[in-house]
Amino acid sequence: MTYTPPKVWTWDAASGGEFASINRPIAGATKDAELPVGAHALQLYSLATPNGVKVTVLLEELLEAGISEADYDAWLIRIMEGDQFGSGFVDVNPNSKIPALMDHSTTPPTRVFESGAILLYLAEKFGAFLPKDPAGRTEALNWLFWQMGSAPYLGGGFGHFYAYAPEKFEYPIDRFTMEAKRQLDVLDRHLAEHEWFAGDMYSIADIAIWSWYGQLVLGRLYSAAEFLDVESYTHLMAWAKRIDARPAALRGRMVNRSFGEPEMQLHERHSAADFETETQDKKAAK
Repeated sequence: MTYTPPKVWTWDAASGGEFASINRPIAGATKDAELPVGAHALQLYSLATPNGVKVTVLLEELLEAGISEADYDAWLIRIMEGDQFGSGFVDVNPNSKIPALMDHSTTPPTRVFESGAILLYLAEKFGAFLPKDPAGRTEALNWLFWQMGSAPYLGGGFGHFYAYAPEKFEYPIDRFTMEAKRQLDVLDRHLAEHEWFAGDMYSIADIAIWSWYGQLVLGRLYSAAEFLDVESYTHLMAWAKRIDARPAALRGRMVNRSFGEPEMQLHERHSAADFETETQDKKAAK
């Protein structure tokens, strides 16, 4: 059936698909709801989607590197229940998207929203996971911003039409599959000649890209690994597995996770000990 757009679009029906209940064409809060604040200076409000995982992986990498000032509280934002539209969350991120960070070590506290901005803020604050030389820093930022600009085609484009749309249509699936595979080829070609995206240093660029494209090739996004023939991107796959083997990457994937295997779900994180005692499998056994 051919759709003819009206002269002026009006919001008179749900968009359909898995996220229809939270999609709307207006911004702002829908309810009064204060955000909790824990003991640490860094307060993260998030969910373990790829954008959320970026930040928790970096925070865990900072702690793994011995930077104790990076300790943090992570609070679960249940986006399917509309937590992101609470007044407190909107004060931190007017765009109502996770992740959002408040840094209470400054006066007044500093709000940081958009995952790429949070990665850059934390890397600069703690002087880690970002090259200090101008050329290396620029290369890391090239790839960080590449990820921020490219992932909407993967998630909102390919992922939506392949996995979440209420009906399957050949044109959008083909269109965004072509783009997703082009992006995978971009990454694979770079990694054929470099160990990491900023050259010889593991950086926030790797963390950002891995949280989306690494999860994709490791079979954790959209059940699309076979469809996209991810095994053919050999350099990208090897890079994804190297990061996947890092203890901080495993912990980062667990934080604010409310789906999947119970042993991988740490709904809230307030100390390193929580990984041993507060995952959903451990809580169910109490």
